[in-house]
Amino acid sequence: MNSTTSRARSGRRGLRGAALGAAVAAALLTTTACQGDDAPAAASPSTTAPGTTAPSTTAPTNDSGTGSAGPSATATATGNGDSGETGGGNGTEYADCEAAGLGTHVELQDEPGETPRHFLLTVTNRSKTPCVLNEAPIVRLTAGSSAPIVETLGEPDDEPVVVEGGGKAYAGLYVFGNDEGGEAEYDQSDRFTATLVAGEGTELSGTLVFDLPEGLGTVSVDDAARLNGWAGTEGLAMRPITRL
Repeated sequence: MNSTTSRARSGRRGLRGAALGAAVAAALLTTTACQGDDAPAAASPSTTAPGTTAPSTTAPTNDSGTGSAGPSATATATGNGDSGETGGGNGTEYADCEAAGLGTHVELQDEPGETPRHFLLTVTNRSKTPCVLNEAPIVRLTAGSSAPIVETLGEPDDEPVVVEGGGKAYAGLYVFGNDEGGEAEYDQSDRFTATLVAGEGTELSGTLVFDLPEGLGTVSVDDAARLNGWAGTEGLAMRPITRL
């Protein structure tokens, strides 16, 4: 009895152990199958050699994009200061005016009956091509190259005056400052001369002759004379002169 019961119990324990083992094996198979579906793939080995950097695969941004990749399409222009200058060095694309190409005219600015003192000198470019007048001309009130040069009002303007084809430029001239009158004798002049200055300020390029306006044979001149150099308008030329 005891022996049979013991064998029976041992048989049941064997069946339970076999069933449990089968259940565990089934569970393990299920878990392995799930991991095969969800586990991340193993990373492929890098083909980049140690110590080097892999090239970027990002395409550079073109000029219309907002990125900073690639060189700028805008270049900064630089000049050497000589571009466009003529042989005279006047800083423009045009040649200096030549005396032979300019017409001259003189206009008295004082009222009738007043002592002639203030004059407007006008030059006209007879060519169709613009030309350049530099600084102030070298003006003399009496004949001869040894005659005194009229002083300018302040420093001559360094900006060249471009005279268009058929256009005009002006200079203001004050010739006489003495008010003593009476029988005093003063130098007399029947014309003015103006020597043009080249762009470099050292070379001379011709002399202009300004005959006095009709009705004036001569005018008195003295060392009070002053010149306001080339200007593009009558007002700019004469305004400082009329204050003298």
